[in-house]
Amino acid sequence: MPRSLDRHSVNTATLGYQMPIGETVDAIARAGFGGIAPWRREVEGGDVDVIARRIRDAGLRVSGYCRSTYIPGTSRAAWAANVDDNRRALRDAARLGAECFVLVVGGLPEGSRDMPGARRQVQDGVADLLAEATTLGVPLALEPLHPMYAADRACVNTIRQALDLCTLLDPARTSHLGIAIDVYHTWWDPELPEAITRAGREGRILAYHVNDWLVPTGDLLMDRGLPGEGVIDLESIGALVRDAGYRGLTEVEVFSHRVWKHPPDRILADCVASIVQGPPTYLQNVR
Repeated sequence: MPRSLDRHSVNTATLGYQMPIGETVDAIARAGFGGIAPWRREVEGGDVDVIARRIRDAGLRVSGYCRSTYIPGTSRAAWAANVDDNRRALRDAARLGAECFVLVVGGLPEGSRDMPGARRQVQDGVADLLAEATTLGVPLALEPLHPMYAADRACVNTIRQALDLCTLLDPARTSHLGIAIDVYHTWWDPELPEAITRAGREGRILAYHVNDWLVPTGDLLMDRGLPGEGVIDLESIGALVRDAGYRGLTEVEVFSHRVWKHPPDRILADCVASIVQGPPTYLQNVR
């Protein structure tokens, strides 16, 4: 069944950071998408208000702002510096009109083997950031990452784990703390249907990211597939997310050196085809 492009967003990482953010905004709008999810590397150091205005003028929503500085630190001072850096990013997210600020929380501090300690640091950091997020009106979206990233990128690795943290820190369900569901990181989870249903019941789904898992995968970070190119059952997971009550944008987020060899307009055309036509055969030519 055809899908509506205006219900989809493009995470700018999908285009490989090949253009200045203003040109990226225009290209995504020209392709017909309804939203954009910019990365801090493209925004910080520029005039955030000018960027925000260009996004609004292009008719795009900001489905999310990517991403947090890792929270755990090798000392209390390092932890505090990481939290402060995220506060600054939250303020930028508010100026951009972002629908959420994505938290990729970090793993073990350098030289550490203390996973429970890293998770305590994450809990404390998210608790501190929640007050700022509430004041600014920008929800925090915890993004659980695949367990292969537990040591270096995220010690929150399942939807259930992320939801438990939300319940602990925000028992009143204020709408300022929730989760980002990325299929690349969660498709494998045998508890996925129950976890998504719970997330919907608790009103915690803030973002939904799509891509695909290739077999074989040449690089665990930089060889994601475009939607429909791999083995993830995107139709079933998307139905679960919709049935759970999520009405936000579906965000295409692909990290791929293979895809990034192509110019942005070609990548956007590939994304459009994968959404409008369903799982495409033309993607055989992308590899």
